[in-house]
Amino acid sequence: MKLLDAVEAVLTQAQTPMRAEQITDLILEQSLWESTGKTPDATVNARLCTDIKDLEANSRFKRTAPNTFALRIWEIPEYVPKTEADKKKAEIHIAVPEKQSTLSFTSAAEKVLSEYANKQPMHYRVITEKILELGLVNTQGQTPEATLYAQILTEVKRSTRRGETPRFTMHGKGMVGLRQWLGEGLGYQIQHNNNEVRKQLLNRLHAIAPDEFEGLIARLLVALGFEEVDITSYSKDGGIDVRGILVVGDVIRTRMAVQVKRWKNNLQTPTVQQVRGSLGTHEQGLIITTSDFSKGARQEAERPNAVPVALMNGQQLVDLLIENDIGIVRTPYDLIELEEA
Repeated sequence: MKLLDAVEAVLTQAQTPMRAEQITDLILEQSLWESTGKTPDATVNARLCTDIKDLEANSRFKRTAPNTFALRIWEIPEYVPKTEADKKKAEIHIAVPEKQSTLSFTSAAEKVLSEYANKQPMHYRVITEKILELGLVNTQGQTPEATLYAQILTEVKRSTRRGETPRFTMHGKGMVGLRQWLGEGLGYQIQHNNNEVRKQLLNRLHAIAPDEFEGLIARLLVALGFEEVDITSYSKDGGIDVRGILVVGDVIRTRMAVQVKRWKNNLQTPTVQQVRGSLGTHEQGLIITTSDFSKGARQEAERPNAVPVALMNGQQLVDLLIENDIGIVRTPYDLIELEEA
């Protein structure tokens, strides 16, 4: 789903204006859109602001407050900056959004549990009441407690699927706690072990032969939904390494050209420009690295009116390899606990 379509979908569900970071949390949790950047909420904010600026009254969206958006059909008054300072805050090309006074539901729940629960699980309805009392979340939805619980459950499932330890623990009958309360227990030991394996996996990516590395990337692309994956060359490191077609729901087919870089230093802007210049007709680009990207490289990848180039850094690469059981082996154990009541 395209980003703006995903935004429209979550706003339609919420039936209330939402901040960019809240919109981002929902579209990522519902897998309506994927982002490889470190600041997806900044991307969402920028795309919405661009759409409103370019289309004006024809945009599906309107800004109702700084960094807050609604659907135009709701006929809510549009936010108009009163001063030059306000106008600058509303500019669409700010790379890092200003610190917000409100949080996402899950971040607000973590704050409440950390500060008010005394390391004891709380019912999600009680957590919601405290969140609203403290004004941690800006919402006008009719069922905020249902939204909170659904987002916590989604986060727990997603983290578990990726082999990560979720920040929340579920205790049955709507009771929620924090994983950090477990301290040195079993959960801590598993998390410590998994973190060490992540580091070892990244080190191994640097050690294997170039053809094995590109083959590993090809396996990952297939697991992510690519078809017709073709490794272009084992020796030509300066150009495109893998080509394929990303298929989404047997409906969307996007031709992708992928460059892989086993670097320890951050990739810079020229690498993004080189990949963009190597793209064929109707192709989009993807750069996968074991390191990370500079600020300039990320800005170049998202440059308006240019062919998109997606970026995947080393941490994201390791996460996806683990999520798809590539390069790791899962060891299941049976953990028994007393039945409730």
